[in-house]
Order: sequence, then C-alpha cells, then structure tokens
Amino acid sequence: MRARYRAAGLLEPDLSDDPYEQFGRWFAQATGSGLAEPNAMVVSTADAAGRPSSRTVLLKHFDARGFVFFTHYDSRKGREIEANAAVSLLFPWHPVARQVIVAGRAERTGRDETVAYFRTRPHGSQLGAWASEQSARVGSRADLDRLYAELARRYPEGEDVPAPPRWGGFRVVADAVEFWQGRDNRLHDRLRYVRRPGGGGWSVERLSP
Repeated sequence: MRARYRAAGLLEPDLSDDPYEQFGRWFAQATGSGLAEPNAMVVSTADAAGRPSSRTVLLKHFDARGFVFFTHYDSRKGREIEANAAVSLLFPWHPVARQVIVAGRAERTGRDETVAYFRTRPHGSQLGAWASEQSARVGSRADLDRLYAELARRYPEGEDVPAPPRWGGFRVVADAVEFWQGRDNRLHDRLRYVRRPGGGGWSVERLSP
C-alpha cells in the first residue's frame, strides 16, 4: 500500500522566518483545500517513567506563544503532562501530502483564557465537560447518559454553565517544528525549525527523508 506524491517541493527560500507564521500559511492552505478537520492533531505525552501515550485532540488556537488545546486536567494526558511537560504534536494532513510535527513543552493556560473559551462551546459540550471525568473508569454508558441528563436538568439550554474547576487549557510552546512535504520517489522535503539558545530566534535545518 503505497501512494505516489507529486506535490511541489518545500525549499528553504519558501519558508517564513517564524514557524508559527509558516504553520499559519499551511493551516490556511489545508483549510482551503477542503481537508476535514485540519485542526485535528495527535498529542503524544509520556509519564514520569517515559511510557508514551497518544490521542487525537482538536487545536483550538495558535499564535506566537504556542498551540492551545483543552482537556480535563485529571485525564491521562493531563496527569502525564503534570509529571512530564515534554509533548509532541502531529498534524497528519495526508490528503495534501503534508504533516507538521511540533516538539515542545506544555503549560497550563490562564484560568481567564480557559473560561473565555469554555463560554464559546456549544451547550451540550459544556455539559459533557462536567459529565465526563475523562479517562476515569465508568460503569456503563447508561451511567454516563444518566449523569448528563441530570446536568441538563440543572443547566437547561440558555442558562450559563460554569467551567469545571479541573478542566482547562494547555499551551504547547515549541522548541522545534518540522514541516514535511511529500515528494516523488520518497525523497520528501523535511525542514525543521529549531529554537536557538537564549531566545535568539530560530534556525532551520534540512533532514534527510
């Protein structure tokens, strides 16, 4: 099972000086191509013993400070980030023969930022954040549905739902960002930004495919 890539290449003069700006360009192009959920990313974490785990999460915001997603702080990823802040993000944009890999460290967003985002979520998703103790064992689907129904009665449509105290955002501050462009004959382009020590901007290196 092999796909042949014929996309145009990615050369150093094509890049922005800043990886976040370059990500913005590619993200806009992925969105414009009709790609389903281009903000879906694989978040990989590891516990204190180095055992890894991965899951798909939706990117909710990015800027020069980092990439933001939201979760339950007591979820598996939340607990692992607390023990080991090193995180990897992968954007698998296979239909356009591209992927972006981010390596960095996760830090919690401020509570004001979390609450502001929570208020933009659909009412049902707000209730779901309360109903689900993410990654904890649950007796049955019926138990989960029962708890959701109780919350729906407590907070009917149109009523403000407070943000759960153990629910919030993480911002991944990048140390390295790799842009991968599929090319024919498996001679892919891989250009990686690496943060210079002391906050001196970014250097770019080409990696062999």
